[in-house]
Amino acid sequence: MMEKNHPFHLVDKSPWPLLGSLNMLINFSGMIKWFYMNDNKLLLTGLMISFLVTYQWWRDITREGTFQGHHTNKVVLGLRWGMILFIVSEVFFFISFFWGFFHNSLSPSIELGMNWPPKSISTFNPLEIPLLNTMILLTSGLTVTWAHHALMENNFKQAIFGLTTTVMMGLYFSILQYYEYLQASFSISDSIYGSSFFMATGFHGLHVLIGSSFLMVCLSRLMMLHFSKSHHFGFEAAAWYWHFVDVVWLFLYLSIYWWGS
Repeated sequence: MMEKNHPFHLVDKSPWPLLGSLNMLINFSGMIKWFYMNDNKLLLTGLMISFLVTYQWWRDITREGTFQGHHTNKVVLGLRWGMILFIVSEVFFFISFFWGFFHNSLSPSIELGMNWPPKSISTFNPLEIPLLNTMILLTSGLTVTWAHHALMENNFKQAIFGLTTTVMMGLYFSILQYYEYLQASFSISDSIYGSSFFMATGFHGLHVLIGSSFLMVCLSRLMMLHFSKSHHFGFEAAAWYWHFVDVVWLFLYLSIYWWGS
């Protein structure tokens, strides 16, 4: 590797892609066993393996980029395009949920009483927890941007404070959404409204948890001085992902909570 005459990173052999793929089989098998046999032991085992594989995979990437110097400008450019294309794929993922929601809400079928929302559904008040969650996510978008700009100015104290605030807001959002689900008067099996609501907001909630984990890893790396003003794409990618989560929530709030109810 010391004699290469190109700026690209030829990655070492790694067991984590194969182990991660096999573990997805365990996770899905565990979900099926949980749904049909009310036994979640296999699913919990799969989730624990997922955590271990993710931790060690991210550890290797951190070592490559921070200590071994493999993340050159060319490599970072590829990582940027990879993150951009990943977020674009996530955009189309959520478009499918919005498409299904508007397809059914703009022309309710006779099975729904030609009414939207269906008469049997008692919707959430958009001015209560949903509005609070909207303000939380919008504010977290400001704090993560504050942390990013503080990092670019070598102000690590403000960067750590801003990123810590963002993580706390992300976790607070998840707690409030869990409380909201507990208060719901309908379930995912209650007509197309219940399916659309819980699929769209539930997958967004999963993305919030993933984004919060992403930011927590960046926070720990920031505290260990892994980032500098000129070399911090891991943090930048997490910020991009978090802004994407914020924008999707705005569309969810306006379409499902406010207009759709």
